[in-house]
Amino acid sequence: MDNSITFKDIKKNNYSLIYHLIYQNEKLSKQEIANQLHLSLPTVTQNLVRLEKEKLIEKNGQFESSVGRRATAYAICPQARISIGVEIQRKTVRILAIDLLGTAFQQTELTIEYSNKESYYKEVSDAVQSFIRSLNVEEEQVIGIGFAVQALTSADGQKITYGKILNSTGLGIHVFSQYFDHPCVFVHDAKCAATTELWLRNDIGDAVYLSIGMHLGGAIIINDQIYMGKEGHSGTVEHMTIDPNGHSCYCGKKGCMETYCSINALLEEGESVESFFGQVRFGTPSYVERWNSFLEKLAFSINNINLVINREFILGGHISPYLKKEDIEILHEKVHEKTAFPSNEPFIHISRSPENAVPIGAAIPFVQSFLNAV
Repeated sequence: MDNSITFKDIKKNNYSLIYHLIYQNEKLSKQEIANQLHLSLPTVTQNLVRLEKEKLIEKNGQFESSVGRRATAYAICPQARISIGVEIQRKTVRILAIDLLGTAFQQTELTIEYSNKESYYKEVSDAVQSFIRSLNVEEEQVIGIGFAVQALTSADGQKITYGKILNSTGLGIHVFSQYFDHPCVFVHDAKCAATTELWLRNDIGDAVYLSIGMHLGGAIIINDQIYMGKEGHSGTVEHMTIDPNGHSCYCGKKGCMETYCSINALLEEGESVESFFGQVRFGTPSYVERWNSFLEKLAFSINNINLVINREFILGGHISPYLKKEDIEILHEKVHEKTAFPSNEPFIHISRSPENAVPIGAAIPFVQSFLNAV
């Protein structure tokens, strides 16, 4: 086998290095690119011309100069390619578009009740198509559509392998992909939220990510990658038993972490997360008591998980915008009381992701694939 590197490989490598260097910096001049990559100016110029022709980069103003001509600044075109994320919930569908920087630049939310019928899949697909049309982009700019589901999916995202919440086990992606010319995949919503967290922070390494939404979901992050496990259900701590005689879970078992540590478990009929936390922060005793009881169960669960995988914990999902430093301090104290290995090192953190972390995370893998291929 010939391992020699061809001239073509070097050219492709230079092209890739230049694009990624500009991507990682807001703006760069031709000379800075040449200096940082140890390339000749003609080589840099040739690649900049090609990248500009392919609309991946653009001239973006000039740098200040105390002597002579001011150097042209080059920046990437964030919307050279875009990816679509669709979050499917029981009664709503959220659709958004992200650019190559992973920034959501347009979104919409629709009230469409889930139903395992052709008419539902067509209605959602029509909504996604009309959303894409509203962006005024060329078809080839759209690199893929990720459908975030409250379900476990196959490794290739082509099928739902466990979908008790929406009764969608066995569903194939063709129910949506038949309406599009773009690649489509299913992604587990908790893994989506963890993907967004990984995208925003390059300092995670290893962690346990808990997505606390109406339902609970988890993800194990090892070496900055989501660890799926042998059968794809690593991190599904929501079905860890807290009390074998406890509340019934949608999975058919009793006393799962889901039934104690999700927003559904926290709220009473007709309550909103906002109104609940409004009362907690106001100091209404019955609400403070309910919140304390929730944190007690969460601490119990975190301690158990931490004994198995001793890592940082990140709390995300719909609850994270409402969490405060004092809640995390209480959690640490409660874990400290329960654990066999007390430590004063704080290891529980609030997610840094935006509220729409799930649909963003559904769209990110297409952006990552594109960037890896440049």
